[in-house]
Amino acid sequence: MTYLCTMRIRFGFLLALSILSFTAGKAQTASEHAKINWMSIEKADEMRRAQPRKILIDVYTEWCGWCKKMDKTTFEDPKVVEFINTHFYAVKLDAEQKEPITLGGKTYEFVGEGRRGYNQIAYELLQTRMSYPTTVFLDEGMNMIQPVAGYLEAADMLPILEYLATDAYKNTPWEDWLKKREG
Repeated sequence: MTYLCTMRIRFGFLLALSILSFTAGKAQTASEHAKINWMSIEKADEMRRAQPRKILIDVYTEWCGWCKKMDKTTFEDPKVVEFINTHFYAVKLDAEQKEPITLGGKTYEFVGEGRRGYNQIAYELLQTRMSYPTTVFLDEGMNMIQPVAGYLEAADMLPILEYLATDAYKNTPWEDWLKKREG
């Protein structure tokens, strides 16, 4: 009888352990699935040369609260994550990065200004308007499409992503395209 009780306890323990590991594994897989494939701007340039794709650049700073909120909300939204990973090369760019960035034969340096400063590439991408967060969109040839300044909710980001990914911006004004999309 004692042997049977011991076996039941062991079986129950193993069953509970199996269920717990299965559940933890599923939760971990779901959270891992919902991540944007962020890369450096140099890597995105290399990738787009091999397989052309537009580039999305999240220009942020370490101290920016809205940047952190956008990371935790918009850039974690499963629809946004899937769309970005499918249609864009995604770049995280710290506007205050001190290490030089070399792109297209040009080296962008850190410029100290006041207590902080900026990297020249951020200054160029933001068209001198140093506002964070700003999402910058480049075409397959690394040409500027549009910088979009400010925090964006997922519901606001998705139409922008669709508009740019489908090349609608080339021949349809944003307002007209949005009316067709919503209508």
